[in-house]
Amino acid sequence: MSMIGTRVVRKEDPELLTVGGMYVDDIAPTDALFVTFVRSIMPHASLTGIDTAAAAQLDGVVGVFTGTDLGFEGRPHSMPLLNQAMLRSWLATDRVRYVGEPVAVVISTTRAVGVDAAELVEISYDELPVVIDPLESLSNEILLFPEAETNVVFAMPNGSEGDPFAECDVVVELSFRNHRMAPCPIEPRGTLASWDGQRLTVHSSTQGSHGTRDGLAKALGLEKAQLRVIAPAVGGGFGAKSGVYPEDVVVATLAKQLGTPMRWVETRTESMLGLVHGRGQLFEARMGGTNAGRITAYSLKVVQDGGAYAEMGSVLPFMTRTMASGCYDIANVAFESKSVVTNTVPTGAFRGAGRPEAAAAIERMIDLFASELGMEPVEIRKLNVHPPESFPLKTPTGASMDCGDYAGSLDRALEAAGYEQLRAEQAQRRANGDTKLLGIGLSTYVEITNPTNAGEYGSIEIRPDGTALLLTGQSPHGQGHYTTFAQLASELTGIPVDKIEVRHGDTDEVPRGAGTGGSKALQLGGTAIWQATESVVERAKEIAADLLEANPTDIVLDTDGATFSVNGTPAITRSWGDIAERESQVSGNALRSEIDFKPAGATFPFGSHVSVVEVDADTGSVTILRHVACDDAGTIVNPMIVDGQVHGGVASGIAQALMEEFSYDANGNPLTSTFMNYSIISATELPMFERVPMETPTPMNPLGAKGIGESGTIGATPAVQNAVVDALAHLGIRHVDIPVTSERVWRAIQGAATAS
Repeated sequence: MSMIGTRVVRKEDPELLTVGGMYVDDIAPTDALFVTFVRSIMPHASLTGIDTAAAAQLDGVVGVFTGTDLGFEGRPHSMPLLNQAMLRSWLATDRVRYVGEPVAVVISTTRAVGVDAAELVEISYDELPVVIDPLESLSNEILLFPEAETNVVFAMPNGSEGDPFAECDVVVELSFRNHRMAPCPIEPRGTLASWDGQRLTVHSSTQGSHGTRDGLAKALGLEKAQLRVIAPAVGGGFGAKSGVYPEDVVVATLAKQLGTPMRWVETRTESMLGLVHGRGQLFEARMGGTNAGRITAYSLKVVQDGGAYAEMGSVLPFMTRTMASGCYDIANVAFESKSVVTNTVPTGAFRGAGRPEAAAAIERMIDLFASELGMEPVEIRKLNVHPPESFPLKTPTGASMDCGDYAGSLDRALEAAGYEQLRAEQAQRRANGDTKLLGIGLSTYVEITNPTNAGEYGSIEIRPDGTALLLTGQSPHGQGHYTTFAQLASELTGIPVDKIEVRHGDTDEVPRGAGTGGSKALQLGGTAIWQATESVVERAKEIAADLLEANPTDIVLDTDGATFSVNGTPAITRSWGDIAERESQVSGNALRSEIDFKPAGATFPFGSHVSVVEVDADTGSVTILRHVACDDAGTIVNPMIVDGQVHGGVASGIAQALMEEFSYDANGNPLTSTFMNYSIISATELPMFERVPMETPTPMNPLGAKGIGESGTIGATPAVQNAVVDALAHLGIRHVDIPVTSERVWRAIQGAATAS
């Protein structure tokens, strides 16, 4: 039986479900001191004084330090695209720019003492005006960095010429938003650092140990060889645990300067105010075309809320631009963006990182365009998607797409949902005056995985006992990499999955690695493992030929029994253990192979979602009745793991559409900094998901695999939003912003009633 396409139960779960994983906070040695951060309670202020005397005198406090004490100075972001005049210190020294910004740090013998001491640090503020609204920030009336003379941190001008809408029969316009969200991993961030006088060892809850090592080396002025970074079990990341945070640098600096191990794990509120937020885009969109429904022009203007400091989130409109036209064949596509700073938590990568925003924008406009023409949303989509025979192709915004069958995915989703029956039920409810309004929403999306075209490391070693060890530069945090990578090696070697060990995350053991992000694990890490395994099989055949006194071309590997024999003489065999032992005797080396796989380009997963909602016309409450997802990620190695990835992504996408939003008041105070007021979605609000299989292998790697980790998120949000608007369309309502809370929907209904 082939391992490819088989529902193998996840091999990493028994430990997690019994003894539990080893996370950063489980590893700390007994002599490690506790690090507690003192954070700003002001959204924007000059620092006029920091009094640490009372905190320093508390029993159990080893020291209290400010940024000045530790020699920190403002430095520009490492991305040269970002405004280099906007400097940030690892601890604020002269000005704070958001509530939660680290200002000072307490070192203590217990965590409790550190919390008490942090409350005794007195910070004197000179309050400054606050800007929360990105559009207000664009005016530059309140400058977060006066020396920069602007709040714009990154911009992409419109490179199009002329007016592509001049010849359009129909043009629709809409200003709407893709609001700010908190990533909310179950495990908050954590860092443990120790210095032995020559070398720094850091355990970090990170999505990529090599990237964290490189970032820390640069921040601390060390050579990469002077750092060892280990990513143990990581309880979720969603993109936000990429890169290096101020807290990581402070903990490592203290460990190096004091020569004592330091440990820090953030609280949930610290996570909500310290981990980068996601999304935060404002849209001005136009779409135009013919009376027959052919779209000929699309324009998207984006204002990105970058938060208080220039981070990855400020450049994510670049990804929104790349995917702006979605899966549609539109001749004229215009895009421009400006990213601005505001007195809020900095934004960064989160579950799709610029691609969900692009899909949300164009899918909302497709439905608006269909409504204007009085056409079915299905009809508009089918009329305008790229046909399968057009691939490979390059879009007007520069996306080099590999393959796709967008209409095919839509047909499968519609059939599974029973679309015609749903429309009939909707019509019947409306005719009966039912207050339970039925809405059917669609999205047909395409996304890009491994958008930076990174490469990846993978290796396999066969041990004398016949087991195998895989090393990967990927860094799993719940996705099922151990199982999937073991399946690939098992497919080629015949070694059972439970006899294949997978290790990652230690920069001393794994020489290189791109880390996990951009939905690239299987197409990169899996391919590297696949190619390394192919290589080790070829080497094994040479050794088997020597043992069996035959020509290597006559050696066959029976993957059912994991044995080698001479073609035509199956009774005499040699096992993988025999081969590995022989290699050790002859060469003194292990039987192993390593590969650095470099792909030819990115891949473009796609799919279609159908969401069925019920809206209570009296209260505005929205209930998701069904959600059907047809997500095509090329070759599927483990359908069970893919199901889990899609379910998690769809849950996140529905959450954004329905309820999750990080918000501030007008004075810059966070209103949703705990799980008491940030509406994390639960099983109560979610339906049973219906996943429709579809596989269109990509030519970009030998597995034919594309990413799946973020697809569900990208497809779900616009489908739910479109479903809610569809439920209200007969009332004259053309748009409702997300999240479609009961209040927002109720106000839209009341406004429509007043207008009529």
